[in-house]
Amino acid sequence: MSNTDRDVDHALAYPEPPASPLWHRHGAKGRPLTDAQKRRNFELLDLAQRTARPRAPRPSTTLAEAS
Repeated sequence: MSNTDRDVDHALAYPEPPASPLWHRHGAKGRPLTDAQKRRNFELLDLAQRTARPRAPRPSTTLAEAS
């Protein structure tokens, strides 16, 4: 019988640490973006989505030919 067939207790051996206090946003929110910042972010996102990413060149020989 393999180890995977046994009933395993999936409880953690130790409790997880509490979440970072930085994850909790209590109180004042961040400073809102200005219209110019929003426009710049939109332009950069649009440019990034349109730009083709460079691809690695394909080898000219096949694996069978290389060996």
